Amino acid sequence: MSAPAPITPPTTPLTTALTSPADRLAALRAAMRRHGIDAVVVPSSDPHLSEYLPPRWKAREWLSGFTGSVGTFIATQDFAGVWTDGRYWTQAETELAGTGIALMKIPSGASTLYVDWLADTLPAGQTVAVDGAVLGLATARLLGQALQAKGVTLRTGVDVLDDVWSDRPGLPTEPVFEHEPPYATTPRAEKLAALRAAMVEQGVTTHLISTLDDIAWLFNLRGADVPFNPVFVAHALVSARQATLFVADGKVKPALQAKLAADGITVAPYERATAALAELPQETVLLLDPRRVTHGTRLAVPAHVKVVEAINPTTMAKSRKTEIEAAHVRATMEQDGAALCEFFAWLEGALARRHEEPLNEVDIDRHLTAARARRPGFVSPSFATIAGFNANGAIIHYRAAQESCARIEGNGLLLIDSGGQYLGGTTDITRVVPVGETTAAQRRDFTLVLKGMMALSATRFPRGTKAPLLDAIARAPIWAAGIDFGHGTGHGVGFFLNVHEGPQAITPSLMPEPQTAMEPGMITSIEPGIYRPGQWGIRIENLVLNRLEASTEFGEFLRFETLTLCPIDTRCIDRALLRDAEIAWLNDYHATVRARLAPHVAGDALAWLNTRTEPL
Repeated sequence: MSAPAPITPPTTPLTTALTSPADRLAALRAAMRRHGIDAVVVPSSDPHLSEYLPPRWKAREWLSGFTGSVGTFIATQDFAGVWTDGRYWTQAETELAGTGIALMKIPSGASTLYVDWLADTLPAGQTVAVDGAVLGLATARLLGQALQAKGVTLRTGVDVLDDVWSDRPGLPTEPVFEHEPPYATTPRAEKLAALRAAMVEQGVTTHLISTLDDIAWLFNLRGADVPFNPVFVAHALVSARQATLFVADGKVKPALQAKLAADGITVAPYERATAALAELPQETVLLLDPRRVTHGTRLAVPAHVKVVEAINPTTMAKSRKTEIEAAHVRATMEQDGAALCEFFAWLEGALARRHEEPLNEVDIDRHLTAARARRPGFVSPSFATIAGFNANGAIIHYRAAQESCARIEGNGLLLIDSGGQYLGGTTDITRVVPVGETTAAQRRDFTLVLKGMMALSATRFPRGTKAPLLDAIARAPIWAAGIDFGHGTGHGVGFFLNVHEGPQAITPSLMPEPQTAMEPGMITSIEPGIYRPGQWGIRIENLVLNRLEASTEFGEFLRFETLTLCPIDTRCIDRALLRDAEIAWLNDYHATVRARLAPHVAGDALAWLNTRTEPL
């Protein structure tokens, strides 16, 4: 297979002649007056409801200057604000400073709080506009109901940004490539057959898929349209005999089109997707996921088509990795762990020399990515590396920039959250290391986070337990100290796909619905934390795999197999806070890490591995 294109963020900034948020906001308000609009809502979204967006749909970032991956921008003639949760408050305060755009803080899990603000703020008779092409169907229904109750009109057929963003980026052009054996373990024809069987069970004839990771998984294809995620912009329509992939012209080369055709898959222009929906015949029964399609897409479905709303069957199927996929992930974790050994060995040397050779947070990212790039099967980072020293570590989604990053000097804690996209799996790991001397308070916080991570890692639970219900297990040791953290404990992870994958997530912000049930084969992160703004941040993260543990008269029970292989720095631990069972867990984990990684490293990396896996 030819090497896939690196999945990296665009190098060109999202700029136009309107060079500041104030200029852009003024132009937006002028366009609103021309269209008779009183308020504009700009979600962080695209026509596929992606978490990470291609440049064309980074409208909220372009307007406000806030670069976080989650947030909603609202402008009226006399107010502008960005609604975002606690993961981004510190970042948003910095990026919105001086723009005239307010930070509207929302609790974790209250992402639609702005709906209440609109309903409470706007008088009857006013009009709210939001581009229906990027507005989730479920959110559109919630927003429409709230505004209608207050006599406010919702318009979804106009994109005011078209009047303002004069050099808006076009559709991505990077080619689609095939995810091939041995890493693609299930042929796409087999996946399509399983999907069609699920469709028959639900009594539907046709299924629309708009989520990019579902499409990439179903067709064993990958791309580079979204930073760090090996997906491509497309829609798919699947019926009993035909599957159509709607993707921009030129992205699927003729040879690959021929292979797809052999499996009954037709490639059509991306812009034909809505027309294909409009042309569905009278007898069609269409399955779509109301949380994973947009309002604009739903409007394209004719009134004569019966619609069944349910979660995409592919979302459930891809979350459960096969035994062969799990084996590939384990091998990938060994390569990723070896890269981390090389990096941390370099880092300790660099820290020892920092008085002569200054070190900053950007250096961390550069050297860590280089270490991974030397490993077989590496494609790209799986997200933008977070390397935060002391106070920057308390910014949950911090991103160091060369012009503003911190030098690593003096004493404190360095938090490093990073991951890699490999042909054989996706990795995501967070470690915290000491720089110089640590304080008793820092060691206490570190140990509490470690206790939470170990508590959940060691948990046994009934199969089918709703993932959000597990969150409290990791928080309990942290809560006991009167501390909490403002993000979920864990997210699902894809197989050479999105680093954030559903349907399961270990978080109090997700309702414990049936689709969140924990099943064998799911890969999830465990990553509790403690963050003290202006001081330090601590997060310890491993990926785990759901495995069947036992079958008793009370049913089947699952356990977590820890996949991530990298030492946890014991220099940051307050040993007095650990119980004997916790010390035994940590020593067993380190013995496994040493045994699995030692064959892949040598020299300084091996010496570092041996030192950092000594029993506590």
